[in-house]
Amino acid sequence: MIEFRIDRRSGVATYLQLVQQVKHALRLGLLEVGDRLPTAKEVVAATAVNPNTVLKAYRELEREGLVEPRPGLGTFVQRSLAGPAAAKDSPLRRDLEAWTAVARAEGLSREDVEALVKAVIDAQY
Repeated sequence: MIEFRIDRRSGVATYLQLVQQVKHALRLGLLEVGDRLPTAKEVVAATAVNPNTVLKAYRELEREGLVEPRPGLGTFVQRSLAGPAAAKDSPLRRDLEAWTAVARAEGLSREDVEALVKAVIDAQY
């Protein structure tokens, strides 16, 4: 099950942070079709956000066809975003893990790595 983390200093709306985290989990195969998302009550207890914020995020995910609510049961993943290159055992992922280990050994912080990766992505896409 996914555990949400809210960064109140990010400038990104809380509901969008929830949406983005679900999408990331779907892309990485951490959430699969049929998995249940935490209830709004569980998310509120873990993150101290307003229940309406959680419901707004879940409605957005539903609108995008990624999840479906089942009254009395919860909200379930309806569609995956995972590709084979993102799988835990993929060669591309292993290469990235090795690269980040080298970056860490060279003294790069998480923020440095994120900035470097973003710069490369922005230059190539």
